[in-house]
Amino acid sequence: MNTEKVMSRPAPFVAGPQDGIPLLGGYIPVAISFGLVSLQSGFGVWETILISTLVYAGASQFLFVAMVAAGAPLWLVIVMTLLINARHLVYAPNIAAYLPPSRWWPAMMHGLTDQIFALALVRLPKMAEEARLGWYAGVSLLAWFSWIFGTALGAIAGEELTTRWPFLGEVMPFALPALFLVLLAPRFNSRLWTLVLAVTIGMAFTLKLLGLPNAAIPLAAVSGAVLYHLMKGIWGQGSKNDG
Repeated sequence: MNTEKVMSRPAPFVAGPQDGIPLLGGYIPVAISFGLVSLQSGFGVWETILISTLVYAGASQFLFVAMVAAGAPLWLVIVMTLLINARHLVYAPNIAAYLPPSRWWPAMMHGLTDQIFALALVRLPKMAEEARLGWYAGVSLLAWFSWIFGTALGAIAGEELTTRWPFLGEVMPFALPALFLVLLAPRFNSRLWTLVLAVTIGMAFTLKLLGLPNAAIPLAAVSGAVLYHLMKGIWGQGSKNDG
């Protein structure tokens, strides 16, 4: 009798963290940096860990502690934090099509970050519908716990680490931009995206050099989006890779 060896795939809850392991190289350094910055801004260790546990919003957390430390009014802190997170209004419709009905999704959406969204948008369409909740729960919990762990490490031992290894203090501030660069780099795969991203980056740098740092990112982002749709209309659908 012929027997066939079948290679079993890992359970979805295990496959999710496996797919998410590469994210830890960005999450933990950024979280350590946040823990250190938060303490320097006057927050306590437990307050810092609580912010990462409940807010869990990357760049918004840095803005939050900086504005609070600067004495900004609470309503302005809340508005600016929500404004930065407004990108989730774009994420939601794109990912909703791949989410099977479940009462757990509202809670699971706490784990939706830029990196998890990008990874889920690639992985979810390729897996069976019944495996999606388990996969998403696994990868989002891994990312969330790694963020909390990194924050705690930065809050408790960040100053000692940077004192013992000064280069860490120089490298960690770049961890956040590097984390987004990982998501951006794969989009340089067509002439349309290359043009749009090059112009957007160039505009942001130019505005920064002109002394408009606060306007650089939002104006460059809006300009990039407009340019994308204009060039897509001009070039048409001549190449599938340019869509």
